[in-house]
Amino acid sequence: MNKKGFTLIEVLLVVVIIAILAGITIVAINPGQQISDANDTQRTADVKTIVDAVSQYRIDNRGDLPANIPVGVDNAAVIGDDPADDDVEADICGDLVPTYVVGLPTDPTAEDLAAAAAQYTDCTDYYIGYTIYQTAEGRVFVTAPDAEGGETIEAAQ
Repeated sequence: MNKKGFTLIEVLLVVVIIAILAGITIVAINPGQQISDANDTQRTADVKTIVDAVSQYRIDNRGDLPANIPVGVDNAAVIGDDPADDDVEADICGDLVPTYVVGLPTDPTAEDLAAAAAQYTDCTDYYIGYTIYQTAEGRVFVTAPDAEGGETIEAAQ
């Protein structure tokens, strides 16, 4: 008698091999790292957008910067105007939106942000998750303090 088919051991062996290959693939792809890298890429673009908007503001205002940008890295201020927060804040939204940037971008993982807010266009009560400061020489730095890659994400004018 000629029986066609697979034995239970053959089927189990194939399932085990597929599971091992799937495990290796998931470890190699590392979705958590991919998401972290994507978030840091977004942060890099965001800080550059803010620095470019401040730079355009400075050009149009004969070298003056938006008000409330503190001097010194030790005095770096959170960009925003959150009345519930006692941190030093730099309320620059009114100076930049909508003339120099359509809306202020938000950190992709900031916990305090509304889930639907990709950027702030209303400057009454906002927090974007980035910090800003200027040096004594007038260079402006915007940083992303919540960067996931272990490196400081910073853009300067």
